[in-house]
Amino acid sequence: MFKDNLAQMRKVLQLTQEDVAEKLGVTRQSVAKWESGESVPDLDKCKQLAEIFGVSLDDLANYEPEKNMGLGLPPKGKHLFGLVTVGDKGQIVIPAKARKIFDISTGDQLVVLGDEEQGLALIKSEKFLSLANMVSKLKK
Repeated sequence: MFKDNLAQMRKVLQLTQEDVAEKLGVTRQSVAKWESGESVPDLDKCKQLAEIFGVSLDDLANYEPEKNMGLGLPPKGKHLFGLVTVGDKGQIVIPAKARKIFDISTGDQLVVLGDEEQGLALIKSEKFLSLANMVSKLKK
């Protein structure tokens, strides 16, 4: 996982092994060994790599594209929770990981927002109302 994610992110950002090595203060050979799985960088270097690539340390170490519809590492703070099926009355089940990350519990109210070009978005009602109040105060 780590070695594949490292190589993928380096290529996505169009960096050479030399570029990554220079940013971390290591040799190109060290980066090559990490990408081949011969060795693993220390925790400090892993944190620096995650920052360089704009991904979470957890995703850099553990993300598995095959478990995520074959897609590569998402940017830090972005998530792909998988597919949901719309029921005959329009209901969907929000995946458990999404409910945990966004603190969504049974009985919570969500606002459904839509953009015909971008798609749908869900936001907890209290967050939406707080944002709406801030915007209305700015207009005054």
